[in-house]
Amino acid sequence: MTDDRLTSKENIRRLVDGELPLEMVHELVRMPSKDEDRFWKYLEVLQERVEWPERILARLSDHLYVVAKEDGGRVTKCDCGQEFGDYRVNWKLGCLVHCRRSEEQVREVFTVVAPDPDYVEVREYYCPGCQSQLGVEVVPVGYPPLFEVLPDVDAVHELGGRPLADADPEWFEDRTAARTAAWAREEDA
Repeated sequence: MTDDRLTSKENIRRLVDGELPLEMVHELVRMPSKDEDRFWKYLEVLQERVEWPERILARLSDHLYVVAKEDGGRVTKCDCGQEFGDYRVNWKLGCLVHCRRSEEQVREVFTVVAPDPDYVEVREYYCPGCQSQLGVEVVPVGYPPLFEVLPDVDAVHELGGRPLADADPEWFEDRTAARTAAWAREEDA
């Protein structure tokens, strides 16, 4: 049995905002059985914060979501409404990117121990719509953008007891290589 007071939508909202007291966060984590509708309350809280109508299917990060489009597609979308295309393609390919490559540039963000810019670069990814920083990665020079997460949205909704009408194994397939290959063909033409 769950404590409805503890798992109220208002407390989920406070949790998302970082305002829920730590003792209550610990209580939520230690609950012997999770309340069945917490994920749905969480999605409702997120949906109420954005100004666009598309249904949020999952949250990817502080500013990014997987949303269902009216035409049946699923895209990665920022708080501000900027769309990055098919969520199965690395959203970083649609970002503004700032690369820190010199020692001076790297030391602006790494004040204690900095990576060696001869071997790595610090990439900062920004939304072209609102300029929010969406991600940072430290990778070897020339390494492709990391695709950190491709959520199996269908499985999450199925486990939550609310399967999506358009569920299909093809939704859980990385399409990034197909996108970059298409770009290469365009350059060759």
